[in-house]
Amino acid sequence: MPTTRFAIAPILALLLATTAAMQSPRATAAPPEAQPQLAAGPMPGHSAMRAVTVWLQGDANGEVALEYWPDGHPEQLHSSKALPLNADEQFTAHIEIDRLEPGTAYSYRVKLNGRPVAIPGKLMFQTQPFWKWRSEPPAFRVVAGSCAYINDAAYDRPGKPYGDGYGIFTRMAEQSPDMMLWLGDNVYTREADFDSRWGMAERYRHTRALPELQPLLRSTHHYAIWDDHDYGPNEANRSFVLKDQSLALFKRYWSNPAYGLPGEPGIFNAFSFRDIDFFLLDNRYNRNSDQAPDTPHKGMLGGKQLAWLKDALLRSKAPFKIIANGSQMLNQLEDRESWRNFPAEHAGFLDWLNETGISGVLFLSGDTHFSALTKLERENNYPLYELTCSPLTAGPRPKAYSSISMPPLPDTFVGERNFCQLDFSGPATARQLSISVFDANGKQQWQREIAAGELQSGG
Repeated sequence: MPTTRFAIAPILALLLATTAAMQSPRATAAPPEAQPQLAAGPMPGHSAMRAVTVWLQGDANGEVALEYWPDGHPEQLHSSKALPLNADEQFTAHIEIDRLEPGTAYSYRVKLNGRPVAIPGKLMFQTQPFWKWRSEPPAFRVVAGSCAYINDAAYDRPGKPYGDGYGIFTRMAEQSPDMMLWLGDNVYTREADFDSRWGMAERYRHTRALPELQPLLRSTHHYAIWDDHDYGPNEANRSFVLKDQSLALFKRYWSNPAYGLPGEPGIFNAFSFRDIDFFLLDNRYNRNSDQAPDTPHKGMLGGKQLAWLKDALLRSKAPFKIIANGSQMLNQLEDRESWRNFPAEHAGFLDWLNETGISGVLFLSGDTHFSALTKLERENNYPLYELTCSPLTAGPRPKAYSSISMPPLPDTFVGERNFCQLDFSGPATARQLSISVFDANGKQQWQREIAAGELQSGG
């Protein structure tokens, strides 16, 4: 019996030790970290001759990388640097890919935590062609629009939903554009959003995750400006106390080539696409109130941005110089926001434009909830056109406002949800712009042709 007692004791001790170890917190295995999933995108952003940026958003911590190759040549496979996805940035990433070749289409795939992600359709991005001194400038297509309202019943105003017609994003993708230009109010912050950084960030996340938007995001390169609703409250100006946070969110969700200047924050920037120069303006960050007294210093753009715009235009040799702004630049609607509400800054720029004789200027704007082409005649100079594109999915305005300083050109007013299309074509010496407007079902509403030769001083 004593022999049996001493043999069992070590076994009991071992069992007790094993049980204690199993109950110890340090011995409990941590659950495996969840595999992140794709929440939005991928979205190609700025395209340069030898570099491209691709944006995307996941739904959990992890890392993301792209594998890419010249289209049709999978044997030339390359991988981007892996970037972290973290909650502080809402699991977004801007993947910069360089050492590419000009004028080349690349196929790619997304890898989250090293695993390929199944995404419908073929993913592609394209570098800018190295055409100058070598060939005629390539033809290309831009689609544009503003005012994209995505319903969220818990935070929308009571009554009929303001947003509708999300299929318009599919119709835009079906046009096979080379570029998409978002003209402001790309996100609609609500009263429950714009009093906190978190609220604004959540509105961006909610809008960007719309399933109907994904095919357009993936199908082309995207550039953007903002207007009041994606900057802050309705008709917000430089007094908005969260404007720095709003600027940070804009940078988080878009991949423009630049944002403002050293010492002058904002979203304004410029870039060339093929042979056309685009000047993207910031009409909010430094904007005075439209209701402020009309003094020489009252401005929508501010002195530094305006000086930058003038220098950039003087440097440009492009046959068309597209100036994009959230508010209308030339027109004046009754009781509505417009650059004309800043008479000294507005008139001063138009006088400067006349004096310098800069050719090829055409204005592009959003905001108004209708689309139209207007024309400002100038003595001894070419007319200035402004194409206003609005709305995408927000509520349209079926009739023109009661007082318009520059009525739309005949048959160009569209008072329903729509998008605009700009097709550039022709040889360098005779570039042509074809402007079209399509409704939410993809039906063309009107088309106009403007030759670069028509936008020449003294022409």
